[in-house]
This record gives sequence, structure tokens and C-alpha cells, in this order.
Amino acid sequence: MTVYATFCFLGAAAMLIAFLNSKIGKMQSTIAITAGSLILSLIIVIAGKNGFTSLKTIASQQLAQIDFNSFLLDGILGFLLFAGGLGIKLTNIKDQKWEITVLALAATLFSTVFIGYALFYSCQFIGLPLDLIYCLLFGALISPTDPIAVLAIVKKLNAPKRISTQIEGESLFNDGFGLVIFITLYSIAFSGAEVSAISVSGMFLHEAIGGIAYGFALGLLFHFLISATNDHSMELLLTIGIPTAGYVVAGMLGVSGPLAMVVSGIMIGNWTRINGFSDESKKLLDHFWELVDEFLNGILFLLIGLSMLQYSFHQEDWILMVIAIPLVLIARYLSIQFSYLGFQRFRNYNPYSVAILTWGGLRGGLALAMAMVIPAGVMVIPEKQIDVREIILVMTYSVVFFSILVQGSTITPLINKAKAWQTEQK
Repeated sequence: MTVYATFCFLGAAAMLIAFLNSKIGKMQSTIAITAGSLILSLIIVIAGKNGFTSLKTIASQQLAQIDFNSFLLDGILGFLLFAGGLGIKLTNIKDQKWEITVLALAATLFSTVFIGYALFYSCQFIGLPLDLIYCLLFGALISPTDPIAVLAIVKKLNAPKRISTQIEGESLFNDGFGLVIFITLYSIAFSGAEVSAISVSGMFLHEAIGGIAYGFALGLLFHFLISATNDHSMELLLTIGIPTAGYVVAGMLGVSGPLAMVVSGIMIGNWTRINGFSDESKKLLDHFWELVDEFLNGILFLLIGLSMLQYSFHQEDWILMVIAIPLVLIARYLSIQFSYLGFQRFRNYNPYSVAILTWGGLRGGLALAMAMVIPAGVMVIPEKQIDVREIILVMTYSVVFFSILVQGSTITPLINKAKAWQTEQK
């Protein structure tokens, strides 16, 4: 079966799960699809252990044809982030610009270091010889919140505006900073390259600042193109050019494509929405991109669930999975709490803000994609063929699943309490 045929079946499966959930489960569709794919994976694994080995082999072979890293980072990520940027209100971003900056930069850096050192000492305690640089590498890829998971789950729960803006804005911007940290640590760990403050600063300026500047230029170009036509079909068609050709060109220039998509999405969703689109296109814009977003999200989260078929779990992996989940949550809570100690000196906040930002800091496909970049063969326990890639992958997998299934499905009561408190203050 071709890769295209595999994607067709995955898309159909995702839509079927979402449809059944709308009739029976009534869960948020992203959670339902992830849970459904996990159940399907477990059924295939159990069938394989009971004589149906060919079923698991066929499923694993089909999934192995899909380069998850390329599919997400070089493929659908541009569409998902552009769609997320379209829904961001610029006035809300301006009101929360300092909070978003601190959460996206300082909180991400703190979380990376905390997770790295805490994991290192935890591994020393259980007798697992995992070097500090690999622990920090895991901290770098798991610390940024995933904009796809956050926007797919938290945004639709209609949280109070200030909290919603912070968690959405942070998730859209911190992946660029987190990626710079990850690339830096990756270079130290695997390429042997010498990394200095100057080289890191240069990388950050080129990737992040370059991505923002390119996104602004791209948004400006398409604003004028959209404004030059009154054909509503052409106006919507032009928006597709941003996350397709625009995203590819960002990679050619070596700037951050994700940040470029967010910036251009915000521009088109605010400036062009008011001054460029015809009245009919304004009505269709959100519906069109919501449909694209829902379809691609369905395939992505189905792939996340089915990816467990490609893993081999050892006893040490299970121990580290149990360690990773609370460790990431503690790091998230401390990074948010320390940030709010500074924020609260200048303005008052909803008392549930820290809890919602902590529990709503979801991880998703981006973390898994970065984990899959790590090369195989760097052995930690040679006699069991356990390498660094396996350890980081299973820890990332456990955190991603916990955040989507447990955090995503239990955050509603917290948001309801925050909305009730805000209503009482009026």
C-alpha cells in the first residue's frame, strides 16, 4: 500500500472516530481520536501476542513508511500554525505581550534546565547511566507547550480572555525558542560542535527574529494580493499560498517557518480580515480554515496514538515513563508560578491562572517529532540494546499521551471555576 493510500485510510479512520464520538462519547474530538487510536494500537498489540502476528507486522510496516518528523515539521505544521494565528486577536496579544514573552522565553528556559538536572539525578538514583546532556535534550524538547494540542483542546473551552490569550500566545511563540535550545544541545550531544554564546545568539537571531521578519513580509505581500481581488474563491485560495510555498521558502532561507506562519496568520486574521477580504470571504474564512485544521489534526493525533506500535518497551522504559510525567508537571508549575510572582506586581489575575496554565500546558506531535530526530545507536544499556533515542522517545510518548488524554479531558472544571470567579467580580 502506498503512503498516499495509508494517509487516505488514516483520514477516514480519524473522521469515523470523530463521528462516533459526536454520537456516543461527546468528548473533545482531539481527545477522542487520540484515545481511539490508542485503543486500536492496544488491540493490534494484543492480537499480535495471541497468534495474529501478521496484523501487527502489517500495521508497523505501513506506519514505518511515514516519516513522522517530515510529515509534521516539513508538512502540516505550517497549515496548523497559520490556522492558529488566524484566530488570535491582536488587541489581546498587545494587552498580554509581556506575559507571553516571559512565558515563551524565560519559563521555557527554566523548565529545560530543571527537567534536565532533575532527570539526571533521578537516573543516577535508579542506576541508569544517562548523561546530563541527553537529560537536558529531553528537557528542551518537552518544555515548549504544543500549539497544535493547546489550540485544539484548550481554546475551544472558552477560557477567560486573559488566561486564554496567555496560553495560546505562549504556545504559538515558545516553539521557536525551544527549537533553538534543542538544536544547540543536539549539536553538543551528537555533532561534537563547539557552541558558544555568540553562536547561540546568532542562531536565535537568524531563526527567531528572521522568522518574525519574514512572516511580516509574507503577510504584507498576501495582504496586498488578497486586497487586489474581489473574487471570494481567489481570496481563500491565496491564503493557502502562505502555509505551502511561504513555509517552504522559510526553510530555504533558514528562518523559523513556524514563527513566520504565526505572524502572517495574525496579520491576515486581523488586518486583512478587516481591510482586504470581501464580505462573503469574511464569513467563509474561519469555516474554511477550521475544516482544514480539524482534518489535519485528526490525522496527526491518530498517528500519535498508532506510533506506539513501533516502540519496544523495556522495564527501564516503564520506570522512566513514570518518572517523566510528574517531573514535567512540576517543572511546568514552577516555571509558571515564578513567572506570576513577577506578573502580580503589576496587575491582578484570576486566582486559577497558574493552575490552568500548568494543567493546560499540553504537549503533542511537535515534541514527538523532535524526539524522532535523535539518532539511534548511542547505547545506554548495551546488553539490552537500549539507546538514548529509545529512552527519550518513550518518555516523550508518555508525557504527550498523559497531557492529551488526562490533562486535556480534566481541565474543563478548572476553566469553569475561573469563569465563575470572573463572573462574580463583575
